[in-house]
Amino acid sequence: MRIETIYRYPVKGLTPEAMGEAALRAGRAIEWDRAFALAQGDCGFDEAAPAWRPKTEFLCLARNIEAAALEARFDPDRSLLTLVARDGAALDADPLTASGREAIGEFIAAALPTAMRGVPRFVHVGDEHSFCDHDGQVISLIGLGSLAALSAAVGSPREKMRFRANIYVEGIEAWAEFGWIGRTLAIGAARLVVVERINRCAATCVNPGTGLRDANPVKELMTHFGHVDCGVFAEVVTPGRIGVGDAVTVMS
Repeated sequence: MRIETIYRYPVKGLTPEAMGEAALRAGRAIEWDRAFALAQGDCGFDEAAPAWRPKTEFLCLARNIEAAALEARFDPDRSLLTLVARDGAALDADPLTASGREAIGEFIAAALPTAMRGVPRFVHVGDEHSFCDHDGQVISLIGLGSLAALSAAVGSPREKMRFRANIYVEGIEAWAEFGWIGRTLAIGAARLVVVERINRCAATCVNPGTGLRDANPVKELMTHFGHVDCGVFAEVVTPGRIGVGDAVTVMS
């Protein structure tokens, strides 16, 4: 088994960034993964005391299909977030400053007015918090064999990016990753303990290319396989650098 691709999603609910390699840190998500989020006006997130909140309190594809129309790119070296709307409107701003976050929040609200509830806030609280759907900092992995099995069952391709994983693994049998729960993965010098399966939500219904809801993978998974799970969450226990093409070995 090997890493086929690596992705991070700097802004929760917005577009991915492909990575050739990543430095994994113990107890942390991939650096800058879900580091930023747009908190809806009714969100209970408190920057002074950051704690996990349900994804529906933020801009997210499960509830806000409009988010697929907004492209996000983050350059950490320049501390610059670039947002591009489907109509060509664009913004460059520093998401690590209060003024930059205010400008980004206003831009997103203007670009996606039908997705807004109340007055939104663009939020970031440092690497001690990730706006992941999991209540801890984790890495998500999906075996391409599982996606191939789903595509074969429904008779139509199910694009991997519907599932928004960090790491896609090739050379693996369908659903084999479910057997990793409680076991340790070795990828280069890094070690990850797999903690649970990922149950899927309505975000997977959105085609990442068209921005349309054109399939229902949650229903398809249940119909054909008797569960709504695809992929697993893992916690980094030993830091190390990983890269595309690296072997993935189940240790224990």
